Amino acid sequence: MTSTDILPRDAQSILELAARSMFDLFASASEGMMLVDKSGKVVWINDQYRRFLPALGFEREEDFVGHPVASVVQNTQMHQVLSTGKPILIDLLSNRAGTFVVSRIPLRDDAGGVMGVLGIVLFDHAETTLQPLMDKFTRLARELDEARLTHAALRRELAGQKGVTGRRSKYTFASFVGTSEPAVEVKRQARRAAQSSSPVLLLGETGTGKELLAHAIHAASSRVDKPFVSVNIAAVPDTLLEAEFFGVAPGAFTGADKKGRDGKFKIADGGTLFLDEIGDMPASLQAKLLRALQEGEIEALGSNRLIAIDVRIIAATSRDLSAMVRDGRFREGLFYRLNVLPVRVPPLRERRSDIPALLEILGEELAQNSEVSIPELSREAQALLCAQVWRGNIRELRNVLEQVVMRSESPWISADLVEAVLAESGVEQVEAELATPGIEFNVAGELLRPLADQVAEVEQNAIRAAMAHFHGNKVAAAKLLDISRATLYARLQEMPEKRTLSKT
Repeated sequence: MTSTDILPRDAQSILELAARSMFDLFASASEGMMLVDKSGKVVWINDQYRRFLPALGFEREEDFVGHPVASVVQNTQMHQVLSTGKPILIDLLSNRAGTFVVSRIPLRDDAGGVMGVLGIVLFDHAETTLQPLMDKFTRLARELDEARLTHAALRRELAGQKGVTGRRSKYTFASFVGTSEPAVEVKRQARRAAQSSSPVLLLGETGTGKELLAHAIHAASSRVDKPFVSVNIAAVPDTLLEAEFFGVAPGAFTGADKKGRDGKFKIADGGTLFLDEIGDMPASLQAKLLRALQEGEIEALGSNRLIAIDVRIIAATSRDLSAMVRDGRFREGLFYRLNVLPVRVPPLRERRSDIPALLEILGEELAQNSEVSIPELSREAQALLCAQVWRGNIRELRNVLEQVVMRSESPWISADLVEAVLAESGVEQVEAELATPGIEFNVAGELLRPLADQVAEVEQNAIRAAMAHFHGNKVAAAKLLDISRATLYARLQEMPEKRTLSKT
């Protein structure tokens, strides 16, 4: 009897066989599986999925299974599949456990009703395994968003909205370059913020891209056709800030314009007002700003007439506002009013894997602005740039790259030239060979630890690199590392992170 003789010939039997085979395949090759019942509660997870529990904040399986999936898994879309009955075959999921490629499949009863959803983790390190695809997607998304903005600007011009045309968003989420886990997470939070009208507070070091994200949030919001108005509080003298915000009534004081002048709140009416460096706002103005936000109305300088305004506020600061509140340097009520949707923008040192893509984008911008061909970075030069701490973040990286490009006299930029520019720029240099691609480098202070700990860390980094290179294939990784498979399994179990790089 041949194999074809035992294969089913009717459609139902074929589907049942395929279903069993597919389930067995997913169960053995996936990174984890979860079953949710029709009420949205988690009723089962497999052995592979259990390794994610500590990273999700659960020590025991009982604290996870039996609870609503929305309460135990951040950013889950299982409820969408339950309500629509439509599968989500391929999706990116980012939460505290990492960034994953997942599939969500509805399970139906005999009557065709949805009785549950099967969630499958296909890859647990999407930023590594799907890097080329994600880079291409990011580039296409950026081009598409730029085209949309251009189209929107043309629509506004044709509609005669000349006052809005000059105050539109310059950037979209695609302009925030990066596919690392921190970059994906900050864009996810910002996209969710764009769907609300509540105030957004962007927190992060200087040069991380807070203003870019403010533009992107406005561009993705329902206010995209309305003005986007930006005020850098640190750049405006304290004596002029009130007039800058609220405007000046006609003849309010000697020398004032007889026609009066609209403030930024009035100009931004219906749109978004971006308050950059909000931590630099003088105490005398904080109370007036708080009142304007609470009441939704302003009073121009020298006027007794209240003007109703509809403005969405996005604020940004590199300062620790919580500490400033405790010290009495920032008004507590204003802080609570602004801190509704806080978004932390990670520094560049927390997303080093994004630096190569940033270098490419920054190089393209330099080429467009200077109208000259940009020399290629040698592998060693790029590795050196990726290894630095970049306390000035993307702004500092751009400055160093521009210096390097302007000083290069050959088609290739050498590591020696990069070293020279870094030294002259006062950048505290980190040796490139100390930085492992895809592994965050610990600055000098972190090296003052017991040697045994550092040796163990080097061993773990080597295992991570081997597993990533062979996409989780333990046999190939063990052969490369010249250790037995049993030893590799033992080392993986000892790794400090809550999730592994392996395929079970």
